[in-house]
Amino acid sequence: MKIDPHQMCFGLNLELDRSSLSCFLQLAGRPDFADVLAGRLSSEEIQDVVHFFTGILKNNLSEDEYHRLFLLEQSPHHHPEEK
Repeated sequence: MKIDPHQMCFGLNLELDRSSLSCFLQLAGRPDFADVLAGRLSSEEIQDVVHFFTGILKNNLSEDEYHRLFLLEQSPHHHPEEK
C-alpha cells in the first residue's frame, strides 16, 4: 500500500504503520531535508540517530540486503579476508 504524506498515521494497524513508515523514511531521505536536519543536529544527536538506525538495520536486514538495498552496491559484498 503506497500512501501520500497527508495519509500517514501510526498505531491503527500494522499494514498502515508499515506504509506510513515507508513514506516517512522517504520524506526524511530527501536531500534538501536531510542536509538541513543534519546541519542542525549536535554530535550527540548524530551519534544517537546513527546508533539507533544501524541497530534497526542489523536486526532486520541480512548483510547482503544491507549492501544491496541500503548502500546500493551492485556486486555481492565480500570481506577483504574472503577469497
